[in-house]
Amino acid sequence: MSVRRLSDTVLVIGLGSPIMTDDAIGLRAAEAVERMMLTDVDVLQEAIGGLDIIPMIRGYRNVVIVDAIKTCVYEPGTVILFNPEDFEPTVANASAHEFNLATAMRIGRQLEPDMMPETVRFVAIEVSDIMTVGETMTEAVENALPDAVRAVVNIIEEFQRSI
Repeated sequence: MSVRRLSDTVLVIGLGSPIMTDDAIGLRAAEAVERMMLTDVDVLQEAIGGLDIIPMIRGYRNVVIVDAIKTCVYEPGTVILFNPEDFEPTVANASAHEFNLATAMRIGRQLEPDMMPETVRFVAIEVSDIMTVGETMTEAVENALPDAVRAVVNIIEEFQRSI
């Protein structure tokens, strides 16, 4: 039995909805990273959640996920870095439509441990409005875009140095 090799290309996935105000921040950050045309970096912009993330991250050694988050703990526009372990308390038994990213990643690792990423990092941006239909983000979240992109690039560089 041959061992499959994970790709050293870093995957960046921006998550969100382009028409739900601040929820677009993950997509916009991924779009900015993609425009940089960085070597050995694949970029996806997706409006998915739950188990749909598994086939996207499959086969990559290192993944960065950028998304909006609403904790009501931080000021809108705050960029927060997470590891999958930070979400362990949120892993729960739920229907396939209710799985969060942490639960989906745990399932992926159980199903195909050799094909799931070794390292996943989350860049989350605290948002204030993800319920209003609109293509314009709030000022605080729009102003956080450069910091979010910088955080993603720093993680990419960290991953690439470790290869």
